[in-house]
Amino acid sequence: MAWTRLIAEVSAEQAEALSDALMACGALSAGIEQNLATGHPEIEVFGEPGEPPPALWPHCLVDALIPLTADAHALMREAAIAAGLSETPAFQSDVLADQDWVRLTQSQFDPIPAAPGLWIVPTWHHPPDPHALNIRLDPGQAFGTGSHPTTQLCLAWLVAHRPANQHVLDYGCGSGILAIAARMLGATLVTGVDIDPAAVEAAHGNAVRNSVDVDFCLPDSLPPGQFDGVVANILAAPLAILAPLLIDRLKPGGWITLSGILARQADMVIAAYQPACTLAQHSQSGDWVCLSGMKG
Repeated sequence: MAWTRLIAEVSAEQAEALSDALMACGALSAGIEQNLATGHPEIEVFGEPGEPPPALWPHCLVDALIPLTADAHALMREAAIAAGLSETPAFQSDVLADQDWVRLTQSQFDPIPAAPGLWIVPTWHHPPDPHALNIRLDPGQAFGTGSHPTTQLCLAWLVAHRPANQHVLDYGCGSGILAIAARMLGATLVTGVDIDPAAVEAAHGNAVRNSVDVDFCLPDSLPPGQFDGVVANILAAPLAILAPLLIDRLKPGGWITLSGILARQADMVIAAYQPACTLAQHSQSGDWVCLSGMKG
């Protein structure tokens, strides 16, 4: 089966209304993403638990799929009127052919030697080295396949500083890869937290696949208590915002390891955790750095 794909360029004020109107007018799906056309800088948009939903990007794309037999121009005009737009937005259309999406996605992921003696092995592959520490992974809808430098920096830190007999918190756990690694490297209790319910579900499934016991939950369900160590691979801005929360969850003398940080952002993140935690750059891969330190 094939579909017609519509991509419309709209402002932030128009995006949600047009997306909803397209669905009401017969679109099979509709989503909003940032318009990264020339002259539009990339902007980070994220939200935190308990806060209002974040604003959209100033320049947006509404991406919709409609039946192949539908009149794209007529449907877009109808949706624009329903959304209260003064005119039909500029849009492009093309045919999206049917594919074996599962096989196509799987073909993009091969086993990865993510850290010394540690492999990330997708569930549809056999481990290249049966004697290594092999984490079987199905990312699902969550971030964290082991291929990104920030994930590998954190994994390398965990391998070099095995958290044996420790309680570890993985904040922003995504697919659960760091939490699972910490448990396989000797941690006695590991908790993974993510704001995305799909990530929590994917992480739990990956823990089951690796026969490890890890507690994954949403932020509001995180039980009280402090941890011997905290690892967080997110982005620099949310890491800075989360500093009071992560510091509070860390025992005195406990370690903290942070990634998802560009080298030029390191000083900003380090400052956010002072004076409670002394952070320094532990390693770097390309433009990305991993910071680590201890709570005084």
